[in-house]
Amino acid sequence: MSADDATVLLVGATGLVGGHVLDRLLGSPCVARVVAPVRRPLPHRDTRLHAPVVDFDALPDDAALWGVDAVICTLGTTLRVAGSRDAFRRVDHDYPLTIAALARRHGARAFALTSAMGADAASRFFYNRVKGELEDALQAQGWPSLTLVRPGLIGGDRVQARPAERAAAVALGALGPMLPRRWRISPASRIADALVDRALAAAPGCRIVDAAALA
Repeated sequence: MSADDATVLLVGATGLVGGHVLDRLLGSPCVARVVAPVRRPLPHRDTRLHAPVVDFDALPDDAALWGVDAVICTLGTTLRVAGSRDAFRRVDHDYPLTIAALARRHGARAFALTSAMGADAASRFFYNRVKGELEDALQAQGWPSLTLVRPGLIGGDRVQARPAERAAAVALGALGPMLPRRWRISPASRIADALVDRALAAAPGCRIVDAAALA
């Protein structure tokens, strides 16, 4: 992509990491346009931001929406919020994969994903298994540039409270200096930096950014 007129599709703009990514993209002189499909309206912030309200269960096959240079996906939920394994899989696997296929079909060349530490399609843990299956499916789509960012516990202030995460964050924050880097909190801003930098650079091949690099 050109160094100063990239069009980026951001999925998950209303979430913790997605909000940081949106700020980074709108603050970058390299980005000409940000397309951010959302479930609920975003405040109008910038003439470069196009944030259509969509139904993620019935995404339109519209080249105007998917015709971008790069995709950054920060979409994700928890089992508690989703309410069932099927609902969790739909948000954390099916939606990202469908969006990736649409964008790839319309010419996008770079994809950057917020995955998770321990992502592994063979994992006996459901959460890690779903994340790993998504990573494998994205690689099978043949992206010229694919970045898989695997944070540990994500640090930052969420709009939607997650009590278990907050308790874990307090514990890890206190123990942080004594822990190996991969077990420390991964600040949302650092995750966003990794996603944006690599999506815009669009280096060829598949690259993994692990939790140790985000601490």
